[in-house]
Amino acid sequence: MAGYFLDFVIVAALIVAGTALMGNISRTMGERLFGRNKRRAHIEASRHIQQGWNAVGGKK
Repeated sequence: MAGYFLDFVIVAALIVAGTALMGNISRTMGERLFGRNKRRAHIEASRHIQQGWNAVGGKK
């Protein structure tokens, strides 16, 4: 019975980890295969929007 429970926990952990990583893996593959020169488009758009904002937090 302990062996069954251990197997169940291991399989459950693998399923949860695989599901958690699936989105990141597919996003990375999509960016590399289909992104071409638009890989940093969201980062650049965010920088453009935040340009001129006041810094908040951290040391002065």
